[in-house]
Amino acid sequence: MFSEPRSGRLAAWGNALLAGVASPDDAALAIVGDDAVHRVAGLPGEAEPVGLTLALGRLRRLGVTGWRVALPAPGHPLGLSGPPEFNALALEATEAAVGHGAPYGLVPEVYEAGSGPGAADVHVEVVWRCLPVRDAPPADVPSLGEAERELAEALREATDVLSRLDVAASGPVAEAAIDAYRARAEAGREALAPGYPPRAVRVLELAQRVGLLVSVAYENGHGGAVSASEMAARGEALRPVERVARRAQVAAYNAYVEERERGV
Repeated sequence: MFSEPRSGRLAAWGNALLAGVASPDDAALAIVGDDAVHRVAGLPGEAEPVGLTLALGRLRRLGVTGWRVALPAPGHPLGLSGPPEFNALALEATEAAVGHGAPYGLVPEVYEAGSGPGAADVHVEVVWRCLPVRDAPPADVPSLGEAERELAEALREATDVLSRLDVAASGPVAEAAIDAYRARAEAGREALAPGYPPRAVRVLELAQRVGLLVSVAYENGHGGAVSASEMAARGEALRPVERVARRAQVAAYNAYVEERERGV
């Protein structure tokens, strides 16, 4: 099922911390979320992994003035700017947080341990690898306006195609699954951290909804699409929609830095 990227939480709350609208402790708690603990390894001046509060403060003193998000996929280095070593690790993790103002990026490594089959038994620890990044524009990130227009068009096209193929993601089962996910996701948290413009919140919420439609379509089987050609058509419909949703997510998370660059 579609889930919020950890790099998105780190960028959003890291930006709120930099803007002075969130305290270090509140930002760290929001970034960790339901995980057990987050640490940062490879931080300049530290031989061992350190806690988030110390790491974010150190990176700020090293010159980081904002955080962007990268959500790369094979053949689509969305949000990345290099070098190749950082890009490769970010692609493996499918996400990264990229510092603005100083050449540092963070890639999450997620470790899970638990004795039982239930989610409550799983203990999740995250180690963020701090690595050098290249000072260059991020790849393929649209403006908020472009992202909003692309999402609206993609949602219409995907709903039409999936309905014609009788895929479950276009019906009431999908709506119920999306509503249940949103209720869980929204309980006790904001869509974005304080300090983000309302349009960024709107774009992120729509991107999450589109991403959920894609997830439900993939996870609920083939619906009525039983032939190979129909299954291929479903894949062709979903892939560009998923790409649009990822681009819009990145645009929303990156809005804080983009507005600062424009002097808004």
